Amino acid sequence: MGETILVLDAGTTSTRAILFDAKGRMLGNAQRELAQHYPRPGWVEHDAAEIWTKTLACMREVAGPSAENIAAIGITNQRETVVAWDRRKGDPLARAIVWQDRRTADYCARLKEQGQEANVQRRTGLLLDPYFSGTKMRWMLEHDDAVGPAARDGSLAFGTIESWLVFKLSGGAHVSDASNASRTLLLPLDGEGFDDGLCSLFDIPRAALPVVIDTHGELAETSSEWFGRRVPICGLVGDQQSATIGQGCLSPGETKGTYGTGAFVLTNKGETIPQSDHRLLGTVLHQRGGKRVYALEGSAFVAGSLIQYLRDQLGLIGSAAETEDLARSIEDSGEVVIVPALAGLGAPHWRPEARGVISGLSFASGRAQIARAALEAMAHQTADLASAFAKDGAPWTMLRIDGGMSANEWMAQDLADMLDLPVERPDFIETTALGAAICAAVGADMYSDLEAAALAMRGGAREFLPRMERAVREARLARYAKALGAA
Repeated sequence: MGETILVLDAGTTSTRAILFDAKGRMLGNAQRELAQHYPRPGWVEHDAAEIWTKTLACMREVAGPSAENIAAIGITNQRETVVAWDRRKGDPLARAIVWQDRRTADYCARLKEQGQEANVQRRTGLLLDPYFSGTKMRWMLEHDDAVGPAARDGSLAFGTIESWLVFKLSGGAHVSDASNASRTLLLPLDGEGFDDGLCSLFDIPRAALPVVIDTHGELAETSSEWFGRRVPICGLVGDQQSATIGQGCLSPGETKGTYGTGAFVLTNKGETIPQSDHRLLGTVLHQRGGKRVYALEGSAFVAGSLIQYLRDQLGLIGSAAETEDLARSIEDSGEVVIVPALAGLGAPHWRPEARGVISGLSFASGRAQIARAALEAMAHQTADLASAFAKDGAPWTMLRIDGGMSANEWMAQDLADMLDLPVERPDFIETTALGAAICAAVGADMYSDLEAAALAMRGGAREFLPRMERAVREARLARYAKALGAA
């Protein structure tokens, strides 16, 4: 048996392969950017074939001649994104519809008007929003020239990104882990597999869906063509659940926030199925032997993608790193406030029709004020979520942060200040990939359980403590609340 773990991290803007040793040390890393397709306002698509070929290229670059040392593969992925493919030929039938896509907003609104949301939320922990996979599948069936006919002749396979990658790696296994399956609107939180009644509600053929399996264990095997031998796939977990595991939030009440393309906060709820009265989500955190641990989740759709927008669309900055220097160059934002609703508003508002707002502009407003306001928006959105979690009986005592944006120390301190809580950032911020490595290590019996693996594989951390005056905090939140009303 090998001694290393190969993690495939298929994100929204890029895909990567990372090689870890059994102590969680990164031995190799390869990354490729993914093309983003925006055919209409509010539509976001990916080329699933590109995801596969670039993931394969990264995998080959990292594994190289040391492939015989790989004990197991772990996969983590952007959630809710839907791929439709031909199960006989193994080719995509259409572009993948990305989690950020809002094209099914009108359909979700009709279901709400029919009174369907309460039952859907009670059963799945989710709300009726274009974010989730089920309505994307229905849209493909109705509007894509290849998907509908494939469903009728029995050749259609639907899956989220981990399902697509396992299908390609294994040569035909059609599975989805419970953490990803719980984001589809089709899996009851207390159900073993996809539900016939929920599939009927969204007009999804059950035969096109994968089998729901654990997040860690002996889940599948690669075909021998990729490594010259079969390699076990022992970890499958959605990116936000993976980051929660990578942060060691394995006891009820422990909370992490990931600041990547979007911002996602999860609180471990143990074996208690979460029920929210404040527009938060219940989701499967991890599963082994059919036994589930759950999480309460709040999602903001735009975080790092706002900084990317300032760079690529507006040309206000040359790089993401520049925002920290700009934020430090001024005492405050000059009352400039950004509501980053470029893809609608997520939790706790759930307003797919909302659009971004920049308010408080004056002749004194420049690049620095806008850049600082963009970073401040991260703390404002997180404070919204903190309030909702507290109202749902899950107050935070500390927030563990990760993701690309967490490297910005000004933003990390601003989070601590606005939440009035300690914020902890690990020395190794790639916790999404680490979480998949932890799952794969346990699945391959390198460790007895997730707690033991996390203890061995996680490193140190830095703590940021709050130091902002209460009046300053309240004034900022008041300005944000006012701007929110205009989104």
